[in-house]
Amino acid sequence: MDLSQDVSILLRVAAAMVFGGVIGFERELGKHAAGLRTHMLIAGAAALIVGLGDSVAEHFRQEQYRDLLQVDPIRLIEAVIACVGFVAAGTILRGSRDGEVSGLTTASSLIMSAAVGIAVGIGAYVIATGVTLMCVIVLAVMQRVEKRIEKRD
Repeated sequence: MDLSQDVSILLRVAAAMVFGGVIGFERELGKHAAGLRTHMLIAGAAALIVGLGDSVAEHFRQEQYRDLLQVDPIRLIEAVIACVGFVAAGTILRGSRDGEVSGLTTASSLIMSAAVGIAVGIGAYVIATGVTLMCVIVLAVMQRVEKRIEKRD
């Protein structure tokens, strides 16, 4: 692996962490179970895992490994989503009042942060930017809409 590839992966991880931080900031303001740092780390980890896919394939391209290695980038993405699903499940709580469930939005935002990290990991910065903005709109703006609807009821 050469230095330029390392730097490229580091920059992608940093960018993913910024995007995850934008999503996590709204969760942090609301004092939710997973906030700024959690979202940043999940987005960064997703970008790192996806970014390392090419590096791993390059590393094992040597003649002795060529017949043994089958690179499938989709499996890396599946692994990221499975891991994040496990973490996200930990944010979901069922209350004793009327079977109330909380933490679903935070769990969803963690999965979205991972997806944004995956997008950055493959270099899809425009998609990552757009999705991050959409997440902030859904998390911040729609929460206000929900509160207004609840007040009317």
